[in-house]
Amino acid sequence: MLAIRLQRVGHTGHAMYRIIVQEAQKQPTSGRVIAFVGTYDPHTKECKVQVEPAQKFLDAGAQPSPRVVKLLKAAGVKLPKWAEKAPIVKAKAIRHTEKLRKNQPKDKE
Repeated sequence: MLAIRLQRVGHTGHAMYRIIVQEAQKQPTSGRVIAFVGTYDPHTKECKVQVEPAQKFLDAGAQPSPRVVKLLKAAGVKLPKWAEKAPIVKAKAIRHTEKLRKNQPKDKE
C-alpha cells in the first residue's frame, strides 16, 4: 500500500518538508521513495504541490497522512471520500481551576 507523507529535510532549526509517495509498510524508514510530489515550508507556510502526479497516486489508492490531506486540499487536489480529514485540535481542559489566580477570593483591605 502506498502512503503520501512528509519527509523532513533542511538543517537544524529550519525544517522543510518534501511531500513524498512511498511504501507504507516495507520501507517507511529506509528513505526509499517512489515519487516526490511537492514541498512544504512551515516557516513561510508556502506549499508547492504537483497536482497531476498527486492526483494520479490518490486515484491509485495512496493513503495521505492527515497533514498532507490539509496541504493537498489547499493546493486544489480533488480528494477521494475515504481520505481522512485532519483532526480538530481542541484546547486541553484546565485541571485544578480553583487554584487559578482569577478564581481566588479578593483580599479585603
